[in-house]
Amino acid sequence: MLRLNDLHVHYGAVHALQGVELEVNQGEIVTLIGSNGAGKSTTLRAISGMLRPSRGTIDFEGKPIAGLAPHVVVGLGIAHSPEGRGVFANLTVEENLQVGAYTRSDKAGIAEDMKKVYGLFPRLEERRRQLAGTLSGGEQQMLAMGRALLARPRLLLLDEPSLGLAPQIVKVIFQIIRDINALGTTILLVEQNAHKALEVANRGYVIEVGKIVLADDAKVLAASDEVRKAYLGG
Repeated sequence: MLRLNDLHVHYGAVHALQGVELEVNQGEIVTLIGSNGAGKSTTLRAISGMLRPSRGTIDFEGKPIAGLAPHVVVGLGIAHSPEGRGVFANLTVEENLQVGAYTRSDKAGIAEDMKKVYGLFPRLEERRRQLAGTLSGGEQQMLAMGRALLARPRLLLLDEPSLGLAPQIVKVIFQIIRDINALGTTILLVEQNAHKALEVANRGYVIEVGKIVLADDAKVLAASDEVRKAYLGG
């Protein structure tokens, strides 16, 4: 479904991605793990069109998408739930969700997807008229994910969904990630909680200083001494 080949991204003189190669097959959850500043979020931003690669290719369902504008990428079937959530604080929960459907004109389909999102996130339905800025961190994360789903993506990019959340809420978020995948959405997950990410994923990649250094089935990576020492606390 998605293939990155020899992908390079620069921030001015900083060479942030250095030949990243990665693929995601339809129906999978694939995770990208690594330390802070390794290039995880940069990879997602390049896929969603927020950053223009300096070299390399990004193919989605066989079509080149590198350098396309973000709204075009969304229209092709890729949605990005960013690190830091990025909810619109002065809009209600429901208005935030409606923003996620801005590329769509099928009112019946949008209404149906709104019901699905409220089914996945009952707490959002309870707070549908509440301003997003008054929600807890966990609720804002649910809202960011729900908003991305309103674009009806075939591929969902999730950037640090558990960041800053209490352990109990983290459990809920990861169960919802499984549920979203079970409903047919392919997921590329960037996550600092490597233990949880490898638990939920089919396959994983490890990125260090802008380069992929390991790639394998999630269970194999979770059992690897190298990964355990670097990312799993032992």
